[in-house]
Amino acid sequence: MTHTTEPKLTRTTEPKPTATPRRPPLRRGLAAAAGLATLTASAWLTLIPGALAAATPTSAPTATPIATPYLPAPTGPHRVGTVSLYLKDSSRPDPWVPEAKARELMVSLWYPTKARSGQRAPYMTPKESELNLKGSKITGVPADILSKTRTSSLVGAAPPGGKHRLPLVVLSPGFTRSRSSLTGLAEDLASRGYVVAGIDHTYENYATTFPDGRVATCAACELDTAENIGQKVVENRPADISFVLDQLTGPHPKWKGSALIDTSRIAMAGASVGGASAAGAMLKDSRIRAGINLDGNMFVPVPDSGLARPFMFMGQPAHHPGGQDTTWDRDWKNLTGWKRWLVLEGAVHPSFTDLDMLARQIGVNLGSTLTGTRSVDLARKYVAAFFDLHLHLRGKRQPLLDKPSTRYPEVAFCSPPATTCQ
Repeated sequence: MTHTTEPKLTRTTEPKPTATPRRPPLRRGLAAAAGLATLTASAWLTLIPGALAAATPTSAPTATPIATPYLPAPTGPHRVGTVSLYLKDSSRPDPWVPEAKARELMVSLWYPTKARSGQRAPYMTPKESELNLKGSKITGVPADILSKTRTSSLVGAAPPGGKHRLPLVVLSPGFTRSRSSLTGLAEDLASRGYVVAGIDHTYENYATTFPDGRVATCAACELDTAENIGQKVVENRPADISFVLDQLTGPHPKWKGSALIDTSRIAMAGASVGGASAAGAMLKDSRIRAGINLDGNMFVPVPDSGLARPFMFMGQPAHHPGGQDTTWDRDWKNLTGWKRWLVLEGAVHPSFTDLDMLARQIGVNLGSTLTGTRSVDLARKYVAAFFDLHLHLRGKRQPLLDKPSTRYPEVAFCSPPATTCQ
């Protein structure tokens, strides 16, 4: 395995306008107010085709777009540093581009830091913003608008010193989405004392930029059927995740702060197909001690032998027991350890990432009733409670996970086989 810059590949070019997967029709009801962006396709709902029917955008105008989108400040006591790593796995070819003889990945790390000043990390590059908006069929906003999103993490800030060991959380984004789409969650976890590794699964998203300037686009979007995409993604991502863990915790770690990581406290969360991949990664890699699926259909079933480590489902109303997606019902009985099933009322598919909130900030209405930063705030709160219970604080009671909270009335607790949630 090496860690070098590769020559250009033929597939690292801007995607053709028609190079998108065939999807079942969704109603397109977004009629933007004058001067607002328009949404002409369902891509901002970030679906694996056929995954589940997401909330349909409505015609109600959003607030006036703001010039500089932003992520809410992290809620923990620590400031946050970040670095990006380029990793190359020479032991396997790329699953999506046969001519690529090695799997190349970009990984962002977020972590606590004592640094008091520094350059704020970019959310994404201007080119990545352009390709994400183009892939999502969003028009009427500057092509680089997402690259201007204000973050709270400091580029290259020194990791904390000392011998204190920190838990590691791996984050895996949805199909077509980059690691940046989970930045709001990553920064918050890092501010609470976690190391967080967000992975770009190359050729599964609209744009991954390598250090030499190459931009890999969505080769996986050219697959013909939803079933092929979903199953192949979930089957392939565990290899990416295990490789990243090897590179961070092995004998020759690729990050200078790797000594901070407590290898007995590793967990994973993912959005959409990244959430479905969390269970698959746990089944294939015993280092991952707990997992969260944020609104992802389970394309590959949990086997009857079961998954005995802690796991949490958190999704939109389509994920009510007995609802549109039946894969959570199917797999619930095979989750044999600590488990929770939460439904976030008023959410749509992107509400479990930064994208619902950022879409609203740039003038796009996806149909969510979670205003302001509420979608990110809720995801942060419940994800942190889960990881604090099972990873960071190890067993210290988290009342938020015991029953519904009057402070967070949007979150309902489900207990199958009952089809209603409290």
